[in-house]
Amino acid sequence: MNADNPVESLREEATCPICLEYFKDPVIIECGHNFCRACIAQCWEGSDTAASCPQCRETVQQRNLRPNRQLANVVEIAKRLNLQAAKEAGGERVCGEHKETLKLFCEEDQTSICLVCHLSRAHRAHRVVPLEEAAQEYKAPPMSLTSPCPIFIQKQTQTERQKIVSEFQRLRQFLEEQERLLLAQLEKLDEEIVRIQNENVSKLSKQISHLGELIMEMEGKCQKPASEFLQVRLNGIAQWFEHWPTKPRVVSSILEGDRKRVRCGDTWQDLPDNPERFDSRACVLGCEGFTSGRHYWEVEVGDGKYWAVGVARESMRRKGEIRCCPEDGIWAVERQDNQCQVLTTPEPTLLSRVPSRIRVCLDCEWGQVTFIDAGHEAPIFTFPPGSFKEERIRPLFWVLIT
Repeated sequence: MNADNPVESLREEATCPICLEYFKDPVIIECGHNFCRACIAQCWEGSDTAASCPQCRETVQQRNLRPNRQLANVVEIAKRLNLQAAKEAGGERVCGEHKETLKLFCEEDQTSICLVCHLSRAHRAHRVVPLEEAAQEYKAPPMSLTSPCPIFIQKQTQTERQKIVSEFQRLRQFLEEQERLLLAQLEKLDEEIVRIQNENVSKLSKQISHLGELIMEMEGKCQKPASEFLQVRLNGIAQWFEHWPTKPRVVSSILEGDRKRVRCGDTWQDLPDNPERFDSRACVLGCEGFTSGRHYWEVEVGDGKYWAVGVARESMRRKGEIRCCPEDGIWAVERQDNQCQVLTTPEPTLLSRVPSRIRVCLDCEWGQVTFIDAGHEAPIFTFPPGSFKEERIRPLFWVLIT
């Protein structure tokens, strides 16, 4: 309390210890301290019933807030006395909000403030200087600080200019960085497009070359005698037949003496049940398998009523019931009586015409099998590329038992 200045002491008594401004709707709590109603409510926000006094830390009940009308009257008196004291001090300017003499200058807001303003939230964190000191810096009387002087304007203009230049420099750097990033991404995209295009051109060139070679091979084979249609590009069809049924009583005479023909016989015999033999189907595989390259052969089926021709994985099941489908490693064309079909899944694909001579074309590079009606030079069916990969494939011949 300022004993030398009663007006200043009265002002201090009329000031809220929380907001440091004149009391507004003052209330008194149990410990006897006074606060603005809004200030104490905000201070106790979140508490239930009991709280502590912000000034003495004594525990009090929130509901016991009583209006202090006498203090409110004292606040009004203090405001009038401060205003009168300011006028008697020689016409000094007075704060319009707190009715206090303007003695300080806020450098951040570039305005004159009173002591209460300096302690308030609005200016508490700002740098302030005495009004006279600020006046000397700007070469102008304290009372004229509300009207910007040329030096002040010049200084403010320079500050704003620096801010604008700095901001545009930062923005320019950001845009340049974004430009470099986007151009780099675009360049990578161009490279990727060129790479894909080159790969596609390479694949197409290989396919065209493959088709050209296949056409030439087929044209050359078509010029050969019919007896040579049964020969394979390796060592001939005579080397194909290696395995035939054994059950242990199995059909004999499946393989003819020239090892180029298969037929169904009616005599059974006992043979060793080795792992490579089939025990439930009258089926044989070619002894030569293929893992690379392109191969084709032709099979004369004539007017036979029950047969199957195609290719199979070397690892296909040999024992027990065998499903004739690509999932079990068989790609074939089959005839049962008057119905001819391709063994596709989930259902076989029926053919409109029964071929008498079938050309089997195997492409190990693409994992693809194609069947052609060699008698009419008409395609029968092509299994899609990738049907098999990286496994030995053997010719399949199946004579169904009636």
